[in-house]
Amino acid sequence: MSDTTPQPKGPIGRFLAASPDSVGKTITVAVAVCLVAAMVVSGVSVALRPTQEVNKLKDKQINILQVAGVYEPGLDIVEAFGQFEPQVLELETGLFTDQFDAASFDDRAAADDPALSVALSDDPAGIGRKAKFVTVYLLRDDAGAIDKVILPIHGYGLWSTLYGFIALEENGNDIFGLQFYSHAETPGLGAEVDNPRWKALWPGKKLADENGDLQITVAKSVPAAGPEHHVDALAGATLTSVGVDNLVRFWMGEAGFAPFLTKLKAGEI
Repeated sequence: MSDTTPQPKGPIGRFLAASPDSVGKTITVAVAVCLVAAMVVSGVSVALRPTQEVNKLKDKQINILQVAGVYEPGLDIVEAFGQFEPQVLELETGLFTDQFDAASFDDRAAADDPALSVALSDDPAGIGRKAKFVTVYLLRDDAGAIDKVILPIHGYGLWSTLYGFIALEENGNDIFGLQFYSHAETPGLGAEVDNPRWKALWPGKKLADENGDLQITVAKSVPAAGPEHHVDALAGATLTSVGVDNLVRFWMGEAGFAPFLTKLKAGEI
């Protein structure tokens, strides 16, 4: 007589034999699908990371070209950016340093590194920490003299930290342009910092008055210093406008680029 007693099943056998509607089988399949999907997404992210880094660098270069007024559609970005001379600047002294490779120095990483940054007690820009070193970009004329200086700036608006550049003429006081390349401000309101009409208000404005006092202001009304130091605030975006005013004045002041700009005005750069 044959033995018809059911043989014990292992974990896999019990799983396969379970009803498709069982809780255990449903949870197991769901977890397995999630794990596979996570591995696929992670793999794609890792594979695309080099391309993302290249695109991020290209976007940054385009913004520098735009704020300096040398960008045109169809331009060879790498070739055009080759006109610029990157230099790592020590903010406290206002002098360039060869301690770092200017082509690869990461300003944002430096701001998060306790060894390369300082915590701010007086922090109108809302950045928490300030890097001791930043990368600036010089654009020279055919004779080799400085034509424009591109300085990185950042600070908190309403919802986000705005990262951008300000371009100055060779005198270190006249603004050639300003624009932001990264932020998360409200579309139609604070995000109007990207509006060409608002960016067009900056060229020709002056940072400081004849006495060397910083006067540039983003506000609704013209300050006593005069219209040459005034940029209209964004309509309906008071807090973003205040943030831009604070960050520009911070970075153009003594805690920011003032030591460097003093040397630039004196012809020491």
